[in-house]
Amino acid sequence: MSEIPALESVRLPAPGAEDYLALDFVNSAIALPGGQFIDFLGTPESANRWLTDHGLAPADAGVREMCATQLRSLREHLRSLFAARVAGLPALPVALSAVNDALSMAPTAGLLYWDEKNGPYRAVPCPTDEILARALATLAANAADLLTSPDADRLTACGSTPCNRYLLRHGRRHWCSIRCGDRARAARAYARRTQAKAD
Repeated sequence: MSEIPALESVRLPAPGAEDYLALDFVNSAIALPGGQFIDFLGTPESANRWLTDHGLAPADAGVREMCATQLRSLREHLRSLFAARVAGLPALPVALSAVNDALSMAPTAGLLYWDEKNGPYRAVPCPTDEILARALATLAANAADLLTSPDADRLTACGSTPCNRYLLRHGRRHWCSIRCGDRARAARAYARRTQAKAD
């Protein structure tokens, strides 16, 4: 089995990620069959690339290991909150505290600017030393929006082992990708054949 199709399928956003950036963020660490693992925030360079690809930092932001560590930490706290929501359990206070800290890291009001060609526009200033704070605040706010919206009732974990991604369920679909759905169906078919032989 080639690693390219596996990598291509995990690069595709899970259902719901087009509406909630936080879902794509939480899914930036992916468990694959065969004990493989992909972490799109695993290095400062890959974290910078992820932030750039999602419009949260310029390509030359210069993300350092400390910044990548903060991103991975927020991701794990959000994963904890998503897991609690899916399981109907209380949230860990430390996870709530981490999200609230991230929410308060950066102001959200955009300033008024004027472009000579296009006229006035609003944008949040983003000096280099504030890039990470703004990214963390944006991701935390988006996760809070998801967790407090009616869409939170559709939040679920991918039903295909060992996948650890989250998605917004549509109908009966409980898989983050076609590949995971095929793997889950194959596992069920194998279990039925094995059970039939045992009987």
